Amino acid sequence: MPSEQQNKLLAHPGALCNMIRRVAVEAGELTLDYFEETGMTDVEAKADGSPVTLADQKAEAVIEKALADITPDVPMVGEEATAAGRIPDLGNTEYFWLVDPLDGTKEFITGSGDYTVNIALIHKAVPVLGVVYAPVKGELYAGHGPGTAVRYLEDSDKEKPIYVRTPPAEGLTVVASLNHSNQQRLDAFLNDYKVAKVLKRGSSLKICAVAAGKADLYPRLGPTCEWDTAAGDAVLRSAGGIITDLQGKDFCYGHCERKFLNSEFIACSEALRVSDEKAS
Repeated sequence: MPSEQQNKLLAHPGALCNMIRRVAVEAGELTLDYFEETGMTDVEAKADGSPVTLADQKAEAVIEKALADITPDVPMVGEEATAAGRIPDLGNTEYFWLVDPLDGTKEFITGSGDYTVNIALIHKAVPVLGVVYAPVKGELYAGHGPGTAVRYLEDSDKEKPIYVRTPPAEGLTVVASLNHSNQQRLDAFLNDYKVAKVLKRGSSLKICAVAAGKADLYPRLGPTCEWDTAAGDAVLRSAGGIITDLQGKDFCYGHCERKFLNSEFIACSEALRVSDEKAS
């Protein structure tokens, strides 16, 4: 059996979260060395056709080394490592890390600041700790359990607790994907809701907007992978929210058999959870 049960840090998630925040910032600062507001052209394509940059690869290397130093017995599933065929055996471990070193690569390539570094700790298929860092914006979100979600802004050097909000009577604020939304499907989905406005954002900042009470609903009607959502999911759960599939079932992680692909989902407060009756 792996010896991660003996790792004291896993029993002290607050201390561990602080360490992971520093790792995310270090990786994020590295990506800034490659970021160009005018966009970039030095971009490769992975086997699935999705783009990858040197920043993705360098940032994941930094994170992988740091996590191996901090929790040597906890395996890491990383987007770039998985693309290269390096997938750990998760069959005999209760914990693993899920990492997207640069979530929102398309935004990064086009010179948008809507990209993030995502690091999540998974325990028995549930995200129990998450850090989302947006380097260009100087914005960091973190959470390691109910009531612990925070948002930190580098400009003010201030941190404050965040919580999902009660859906306002005047209508919902909906966040949608900047580059991946199917407008026709989104419009059809939102017919069941009273919507005040729709905001377009990139990366896991959409999930964090719900966690921070800046939005109420994020429906993702298209493909994502587990490393895209796990860190934001941990922050959202810590802020009192949920991510479910379209039938209202809670998300879980570690699906090697489907190459870590997510089902379509909804991020929202518990008040907006889809019931089985509504889903059917």
